[in-house]
Amino acid sequence: MLSSAPHRCFSNNKPTGSEPASPLTHLSSTPCNLSCSALSNLRWGLTTAASLSTMEKLYGHNSTTNKDLEDALRHPMGMAGLGNITESCGANLDSFQEQIWPILLVQFILAVVGNGLAIYRFLTYERKWNTCIIYCFNLAVSDLLYAISLFPMILYYFPPKDWTYGPVLCALTRFFFFCNLYGSTFFIACISLNRYIAIVHPIFAQVHIRLHHAKFLSGTVWLLVVMISIPVLRFSTLNHVSQNNTNRTQCLGTASREQLPKYWPYSLFLMVFGFGLPFILTCVSCGVIIYTIHHNHNIPVVKKRKVKILVSLVVVLYLIFYLPFHAVQNLYLSHRMHNREDCDWPIHTAFQLAKILVHFHICIHPLVYAAQMNSIQKYHCSFFCWHREREKEEKKVELRLWNQLLPQDHKDL
Repeated sequence: MLSSAPHRCFSNNKPTGSEPASPLTHLSSTPCNLSCSALSNLRWGLTTAASLSTMEKLYGHNSTTNKDLEDALRHPMGMAGLGNITESCGANLDSFQEQIWPILLVQFILAVVGNGLAIYRFLTYERKWNTCIIYCFNLAVSDLLYAISLFPMILYYFPPKDWTYGPVLCALTRFFFFCNLYGSTFFIACISLNRYIAIVHPIFAQVHIRLHHAKFLSGTVWLLVVMISIPVLRFSTLNHVSQNNTNRTQCLGTASREQLPKYWPYSLFLMVFGFGLPFILTCVSCGVIIYTIHHNHNIPVVKKRKVKILVSLVVVLYLIFYLPFHAVQNLYLSHRMHNREDCDWPIHTAFQLAKILVHFHICIHPLVYAAQMNSIQKYHCSFFCWHREREKEEKKVELRLWNQLLPQDHKDL
């Protein structure tokens, strides 16, 4: 009797023909209708709970938020649709990353060859090092290590995208990426400051600046970038997902959803300290160099234009390579924190393109700084020779005045 009652209740509440079911009909029904409604809600609630449990197993414990549950409670098919959308988005994003591995391979080859040749040249042909060569050598080493960190990512993005090298190598790969990324920004700032002192204050540079100062500053830069990159070892973890009935492992480049509130301030710190501070130092140094060269009448106009272009190129490349990466990365993190799914295709695509763009700096640096080093050294010599000639002329004038003021008997002596 108890088992047949619910069946009779559901059959009695079914509308006949095209007549819609009215809410008043349910209110005026027998008490058995209340039992049917309760059983229906109970059955749907168990289905929703099962969907939530499945989502947690597939996408992590915290992948479903309160907003997800509210949407599912409003729409009975909400959880099933959410799972399909998430799986489809993850497959599309992985497919996009699987297509960019040839670009990373080209960047890896160009960077290894270019920076390797630059280091070989520094070690074999440069017999007498100066401060500029020390900074350029450290920049080449940083870019070479950066290029080496790309090789595991090439293997990772090669289809099918799946990280099979364990959590330690995942964390170390991300650590070397950030460490050498900000090593590049700070060594560029060191090179710019060194040229500023050599051109704007050549006498001070010749008298007070020594090689051990450049070595000490280079060591400080390495220690600094290692310290600011250490938190990456904590945030870079593995994430296990299931897409299209296939289990895959992801090596997270930023942080998991649970760690985003802690990673967000760290990312802002890297943007301000690792990118902003070296950028300001580079811009100020290059601006003063251009101003000084423009107002020096001992340099031909053609050479002035060449130096201005080379120095301005540093700032332009800085903006092209580093600014989009930091801006889009923080925009992407902000989107992840305020949205329930990482399925915004334009933002994710922009972030991937910004990462590809920032990799190109390790390919361009050997060419740009090799040309600039030769040119700036020539103009540094001309600046220093011009100051020495001016000092000699001033001493000659002082000697003439002194001779004119001496009495005649002193001159005879």
